[in-house]
Amino acid sequence: MATVPGALVDDFEVSLAALSEHTRRAYMHDAREFAAWCERGGCPDPARVDHRTIRRYLAYLQTRGFARPTVARKAASVRAYLRFLRRRGVVTRDVAATMQTPKGTRRLPRMPKQSEAVAMLERAAATATGPTATGPTATGAGAAGGDALARATRDLALLELLYGAGLRVSEACGLDVDGVDLRRGTVTVLGKGSKVRRVPIGEPARDALAAYLQVGRPEFGRRSVIGHALFVNSRGNRLTPRDARRVLARHPLDDGRVLHPHALRHAYATHLLEGGADLRVVQELLGHADVGTTQIYTHVTRERLRSVYARTHPRA
Repeated sequence: MATVPGALVDDFEVSLAALSEHTRRAYMHDAREFAAWCERGGCPDPARVDHRTIRRYLAYLQTRGFARPTVARKAASVRAYLRFLRRRGVVTRDVAATMQTPKGTRRLPRMPKQSEAVAMLERAAATATGPTATGPTATGAGAAGGDALARATRDLALLELLYGAGLRVSEACGLDVDGVDLRRGTVTVLGKGSKVRRVPIGEPARDALAAYLQVGRPEFGRRSVIGHALFVNSRGNRLTPRDARRVLARHPLDDGRVLHPHALRHAYATHLLEGGADLRVVQELLGHADVGTTQIYTHVTRERLRSVYARTHPRA
């Protein structure tokens, strides 16, 4: 668009402030890509953007070989961008309202079974309380022993929250100390769209957090100022999602598989539903705005039930 890519695209980023950093980056990339396509001849005049323009653009994306989920994401970004342009008076038609976009294939990452998740957490707990993490006097390693204890207790607390509370990795990394209420057994997190929710945690997570707050976190704070962040790295900075992935890499499953942090969130939801939890309750716990997002887990549980039936029933 001749007048759009500069200041207006930057203004569009400001309008996305409530979204996560990852989502903002994706939307901005897709908006700039759409604007560049329009400038190259797709629709040089912003006021003339209509549903035919969008159909041509989606066809263009498909000719570039993008997968359906990628096209669906880019289409969602363009829809948000067009709504922004309408609010600014650049686009005169409400193109976004009638915009039909391809449905992306919704895939869940490979999740651990309940027994696998519990076994992983038990090994992490043994590391946090075993002879290699009992402090300098037991290890004879001075500060190295304190470092090992701090890291082990932090890792266990993080893993317990990812699986025991179903937090997004960004939510866990964004937690502050005052968001943890051990007495009530809850954590208060800032989710997508700047929505705050309070999530219950079980006894294992409470114990792991208590140990980390009493022993591990003060050890990190002994060497640097760590502020209000709950989870910090060895430099005293707030833990990042990349740091969290490294934690998972240190704690593989029995078969050697390394989980993505989000796989533990999916396992949390699936195992709740398999245990009989109400879908609406799981929606609230996960912080999903739409119950349709939560329903994807019901497909997983039905498949597992069907598999168990096929293996065990004599008339299956």
